[in-house]
Amino acid sequence: MWVLKTKLLVARAILTLGPYQPPPEGRAGKLRLDFNENTVGCSPGVQRALRRLTPEQLAMYPEYSAVIARLARHFGVRPAEMLLTNGIDDGLRLLVDTFIDPGDSVLIVEPTFDMYRFYATVGGARVVGLHYTDEIDFPLPKVLHALRGGNSASRRPKAMFLANPNNPTASLLQPLALRQILRAGARTVVLIDEAYFEFSGATVLPWIRRYPNLVVARTFSKAMGLAGLRLGCFFAGRQVIAALRKSGSPYPVNTAALVAASAACRDRAFVEEYVREVLRSREELAHGLTRFGVRVFPSAAKFLLVDFGPLAPQILRRLSRRGILLRDRSSDFGRAGYVRVTVGTRAQTRRLLSELRKLC
Repeated sequence: MWVLKTKLLVARAILTLGPYQPPPEGRAGKLRLDFNENTVGCSPGVQRALRRLTPEQLAMYPEYSAVIARLARHFGVRPAEMLLTNGIDDGLRLLVDTFIDPGDSVLIVEPTFDMYRFYATVGGARVVGLHYTDEIDFPLPKVLHALRGGNSASRRPKAMFLANPNNPTASLLQPLALRQILRAGARTVVLIDEAYFEFSGATVLPWIRRYPNLVVARTFSKAMGLAGLRLGCFFAGRQVIAALRKSGSPYPVNTAALVAASAACRDRAFVEEYVREVLRSREELAHGLTRFGVRVFPSAAKFLLVDFGPLAPQILRRLSRRGILLRDRSSDFGRAGYVRVTVGTRAQTRRLLSELRKLC
């Protein structure tokens, strides 16, 4: 056990953690295709709503009831079936705090969102990591075997974290596979993270009344452009949401985020147009990269996973010097080459392809 100079003991789980690498500072003014953010910003309706915030509102603790009722109507759920969180990250922490005891196992399929392993490890869980194949195929038989406890029912995982579409592979599981997972994991809390729902069009949100072990996550960071305000939603049956509320802070989401979320949901036309633009841009980017001889994996998200091969580090450095940022994911796959490219507008895609034409 590592002892600080103050003689305080650091938790054993923290000692095993590697540092998370957040976006570097100084990204403003650059073409940010590295962290899957909205590349055009939030809607004008959101901006107007934020400008109307009064000093009195900012001086008060947030009030949630009216906003939760409005958002519940937007998502087609009951208020008791949803929980606002300080980004999906905060919801993951709540899920671990609520359902995981030290020594319990948490199942993930990697590569995936780094924070699944992070929060499970901080919570003292034993992380069981299965892996996508080299062809980015989901190992469904192995997942079902693990959910059933392998060779011992007592070894069933307490929770499973699953992104759909997955990040960074951009792959999408079909409803049949998801039903098999939820049935095999009937005694496991199964989180299905739909951060990129608007771009995939695929959701299991209506299933929360059918599967009591299902938790669905959504975010306002991607399509709605509110990453800086940190707002997520978790959806589940009433009993699960009630348990999560008991584990959380009474004021997890700030007033500005509540105001922005309400305005974003009213401005559906803006979000729908942005999504259409990204989908058109995604097709154009995939076609352009393929013409350059770059391997592009199928995508159901607002990003592409591509393989630049051995030249990837050099390409990323040169693009960065030209003010274009992509995300190196080589460490996820054990060799250089794999890069995640956020899909921006078609104009932004054409700028990227123009620069890559000089490099590939």
